[in-house]
Amino acid sequence: MISCRRQKRTAAPTPWTLPRSFKEGEQDAARRKVFCLGGGNARMSTMFSIFIIAVACLPSACSLPLDRLPALALTPTATSAPESSWQRIAAGLEWRRLLPNGDELAQLVVVRIDPSRYRFRALYRPGQPASLAAWRALAPAASVLINANFFDSRYEALGLVLSDGLAYGDAYQNRGGTFFIRNGAPAVRANHPEIASSIEGAEQAVQGFPLLVDHGKQAYFARSRGERTRRTLIGIDKRGDILILVSPFLGLSLADLSAYLPETDLDIETAFNLDGGGSTLLALPGADYFQPSLDQVPTVLAVYPGAGG
Repeated sequence: MISCRRQKRTAAPTPWTLPRSFKEGEQDAARRKVFCLGGGNARMSTMFSIFIIAVACLPSACSLPLDRLPALALTPTATSAPESSWQRIAAGLEWRRLLPNGDELAQLVVVRIDPSRYRFRALYRPGQPASLAAWRALAPAASVLINANFFDSRYEALGLVLSDGLAYGDAYQNRGGTFFIRNGAPAVRANHPEIASSIEGAEQAVQGFPLLVDHGKQAYFARSRGERTRRTLIGIDKRGDILILVSPFLGLSLADLSAYLPETDLDIETAFNLDGGGSTLLALPGADYFQPSLDQVPTVLAVYPGAGG
C-alpha cells in the first residue's frame, strides 16, 4: 500500500497557489459559459430545454433515479443534435459527442488524446478546493482539465493521488481503476491487491471507481438500475490513446454506462469512473468548451502539449 505524504492543510503545495490577480467573479462567469459540441441556432430550443432540466436537479447534484425520469424518445429533427464524428482541436487532440440510445440528456462528450503529443499531470490542493476558473488560472497552459478523485468533507482525496512523484492517500485495492504515468507513458489499470507494486515508480496517478470496462468488456453489473447523474470517466483504447468522457447533464447509470461503452466504436480497452455529480468538470479551451463543476474540487488531471508524461 502506498502511504500518504501529506502537506499541511493550511498551505497548498507550492506550484498551485492562486495568483493574486485571480478574481472569484470569474467562477460565476465560467458557470454562465456552457457550450455544447456541434453548436448552431437550430439547436437552441432543444439545448435550452436540457439546460432547464439540468438546473432543476442541481440541489441533488443532478442525480435522479431512473424510475423517476419520464420516457424520453428523441428523434432526429432540425432541432436535435446528432452524434458527431471526431473533430480535430489540435494535432493529437480530438473530440466528439455520443448520444446513448439517442438520449440528449445522456450525451457524452468524448476527448481523445495521443500520449505521444501530450503529457499529463495530477494537480492536488488538499483542503483547498478550486472552481473551474481557479484551476484554469493555476494551469493556464493546459489543453484539457478534468476533475479526478472522489474526496471527503475535508476536501482530501480518496484513493491514491500521485502528483509529481508525491503520494497522497492510500491506494484502492480490489475496486475501481488507476490512471498513471510512468517514464512518460500513460496506462489505465484495474485495481487489484498488487496495484501498488504495479505503479511503483510512477510520477502521476489518479484513482476512481467502479471499473466500467475491462479487456474491452462490461465490467460493472448491478441489480438495481441505479441513478442518472453527471459523469466523469477516463480510459484507454486499444491503440493506446487516452479517452476522457464527460456527461454534462443526466448521464447513464453506471451499470448502463458499463454496458454501453463496449458497444460503441471507441474501441475502449479499460475505463473507470471518476468523481461525478456536482464535481464533474471539463475544460477544452481549444474547442471553446467549458463545463464548470457545481462544487469546488481539490484534484484535477491536466493535459499539456508536448510528450514526456
